[in-house]
Amino acid sequence: MEVRISEQERQVLGDLMEQLRELLLSTSPEGQLDPSLRRLYPAAYVEETRYEQEYQRSTRDQLLERRLSHLDIVEATLNDVELDSDSVTAWITTLNDLRLVLGTRLDVSEDDESRVLDPEDPQERHRAIYHYLSHLLGEFVEAAGNE
Repeated sequence: MEVRISEQERQVLGDLMEQLRELLLSTSPEGQLDPSLRRLYPAAYVEETRYEQEYQRSTRDQLLERRLSHLDIVEATLNDVELDSDSVTAWITTLNDLRLVLGTRLDVSEDDESRVLDPEDPQERHRAIYHYLSHLLGEFVEAAGNE
């Protein structure tokens, strides 16, 4: 697959990848994850805290390892124009992870899709990045489906 994005876009994406890696690897002193990661590690047992804790303990490391592996691939291919199918999969996964984390931080809902951007809102830059990630993810998914 051919990737045609500007140098500025690649730089922004590189910065976002760094931030995502830091966030994925960070935990509080109590071992809690940043709340913006909750969509990456959804609850399996909403009502049963004990089961949920065990589920998270048993799956989180595998999910983290996979996410970091995909992130490694994206960072390694960030400046490439041609991507193989494994790299495309890593890009799709990582773009989606970025989008989910940012969307959680912004508390994005379906109503926000038609919302007009407000240049006075301090969160608008982040909303614009969220919409860009959504668009780029859609382009990757469509291109991957055509190959």
